[in-house]
Amino acid sequence: MGQQRVYLVIMDETPEALRALRFAARRAVRTDGAVHILALVPQQEFVAFGGVQATIEEEARDRAEVLATTAAGGLAVESGLTPTITVKQGDGPQVVREFLAEHPEVSALVLGAAAEGAPGALVTHFAAHAGQLPCVLMIVPGAIDEEGIDAVS
Repeated sequence: MGQQRVYLVIMDETPEALRALRFAARRAVRTDGAVHILALVPQQEFVAFGGVQATIEEEARDRAEVLATTAAGGLAVESGLTPTITVKQGDGPQVVREFLAEHPEVSALVLGAAAEGAPGALVTHFAAHAGQLPCVLMIVPGAIDEEGIDAVS
């Protein structure tokens, strides 16, 4: 048997992230693969006194972890998959690139595009640099509903 397929989903507080997660989970179940969730903690713009800054960053990290854990819990119930969760802070595209460099087992980066307006910073960035990615890039459209996702995954 070949190597297990690993689908990487970038988790943030957007509905499109949940769509991407649903798609990745369904693909993983079909292909006997795994899901990794990378929860991004945005770099804090505001730098306060050391202690306050640490608290702000910790709260952002906790929020990202709760978000990922909640999504992962729903995923486990629905599909039986238990995803691996990583929480990292920093510039989105850079954090994702570093993660991919450290995890050669990732076979696909699954991103959700916003339903209207710009598709989102990560989608815009990685679509422009898809040629240099070490894995397949999958973009789940924001306007697609759950049935639509289920039909194509």
